Amino acid sequence: MQRMKQRRSRNFDNLRSLKEIFNILQKDFSEKGLYIKFAVEKSEISVNEFFSDGTMMLVADPMHDQGDNLVIYGLSDKYIEIDLEILEERAPGYLHCKVKSARRATSGRRDLRFKVSEDEVVATNFGVSKHSIDVTNFKMPTVVKVVLEQYKKSNSSLADIVKIDVFGSNKTDNLLKLIKKTGKTLYVEDTSNPDSYNAFTDDFLDLKKLYGEKLKLVIKKHQEKGYKSLLIVPIIYITDDENFVPFAYIQLVSKSVNFGIEKVLEIKENTFTLVDRIRDANTVNLPIHQQIVDISRGGVKIKVTDANLKKYFLKTKGFIFDIVFKLQAPITMYGEIKVTFTDEFGDLYVGVDFEGNSSRKDQLKRFYAVLKPMEAKYKSDLIKKLKMSQQMKN
Repeated sequence: MQRMKQRRSRNFDNLRSLKEIFNILQKDFSEKGLYIKFAVEKSEISVNEFFSDGTMMLVADPMHDQGDNLVIYGLSDKYIEIDLEILEERAPGYLHCKVKSARRATSGRRDLRFKVSEDEVVATNFGVSKHSIDVTNFKMPTVVKVVLEQYKKSNSSLADIVKIDVFGSNKTDNLLKLIKKTGKTLYVEDTSNPDSYNAFTDDFLDLKKLYGEKLKLVIKKHQEKGYKSLLIVPIIYITDDENFVPFAYIQLVSKSVNFGIEKVLEIKENTFTLVDRIRDANTVNLPIHQQIVDISRGGVKIKVTDANLKKYFLKTKGFIFDIVFKLQAPITMYGEIKVTFTDEFGDLYVGVDFEGNSSRKDQLKRFYAVLKPMEAKYKSDLIKKLKMSQQMKN
């Protein structure tokens, strides 16, 4: 029994007219293959006859376990899916079906997908998150707390006052709320100089504008506390969905010297390092080989047999891995998991899209260069197969 989990849906338009559905099948798929969705091996299916009562006869692989319902799909100008109810199996692989619903993609599919063998290409060197890190809530994961605490202990000499904390712990500080909301840096080189409260660039808070007529009072308070220079830099985490989330901050207060712009750049660089450390501490590297079942310019389907990798894939949104073509150097890609399903033998199949900023442009360029002749060969073989099929019908 297959267990399928759709991670991300296509954008579809529902087809409500049975006549329209039948017209598409007759016009676009009389000589073009339809396939059974979620079949472990790509399984072709064809319409044999249409009936006036809105049902139809389909011919499928008799070895495929159909169950009571079936989803078939095909690609003409746009991708189409049809949900079917199997009314009767009149003979092995000969199915009398009724259409339950159908949908067509709002845009055309961008890539040609085809099967590959383990001799041609494999997936390996998986970098997968141990846990899903959610920095949007107030309960920070342990891995985040540990990294922040280690940084604080080893950098206590950066200024007279050093604080590193998550946003939300001080719910009354409006400045921290503003930094969290905007992702901007607070920087005052000289607390006694009103011009220092101006925004250095668009990446900085304009405190002079923010405080307005209260600026003189703010300057006085800073002088009373002995503050000479101020700096608060947000720590911004990029989630698996590629959202930028300011979740913590580094705050420095000097009572002795003025912070120059070099100090600002240093702390900003430190925030990038901290995020890298959080990712590294939360990443497990598995240098194992797994089979790529099919491939396109936009993604792959991977057969996962390794127990550890199965465990991590079922809860992660994306991962880094290497694609290794025969006689080629590894190509590092970032994959976003679109769909997962498990076959009757317990093997996990993962549909992956190549998305995200971890797929470097030079890596994608190499990938396309290797894939191009494979695409050409597949198209050539497909045309020959269709011509032979047409000749046999005639």
